[in-house]
Amino acid sequence: MAVFAFEVLTPDRTVVSTEVEYAQLPGIDGQFGILAGHQPIMAALGIGVLEFGPFQGRRRKIALGGGFVEMHDNKMTVMARTAELAEEIDVLRAREAQRRAEERLRSRQADVDVARAQISLQKALLRLKVANDE
Repeated sequence: MAVFAFEVLTPDRTVVSTEVEYAQLPGIDGQFGILAGHQPIMAALGIGVLEFGPFQGRRRKIALGGGFVEMHDNKMTVMARTAELAEEIDVLRAREAQRRAEERLRSRQADVDVARAQISLQKALLRLKVANDE
């Protein structure tokens, strides 16, 4: 099967740069997949799991904190706010972030930014999901 160049960038680093047959991304309106030779596309990405690798078989996973993707001339570039490969995720830190976010949401104090706490919880749960290969 044909391959394309695949790169995931954050403001801090290049998370991955390789060639893949397939990538599945968390679009803001739902998951979508890209194969080699895809027409040029630019799309907004939400918080979710990004999978990449072979079309059939085991793929690598990234916990993606939103961003944008561009596919042009058989090269995909993902520009992400945050991105962590499954093997990089610190499960204990993710569990602690989950606990803190749940505590903030339960407290119902006036000074709690509920939207921010909900996003923190969503990201923590995503990181745990990706780390545990669910």
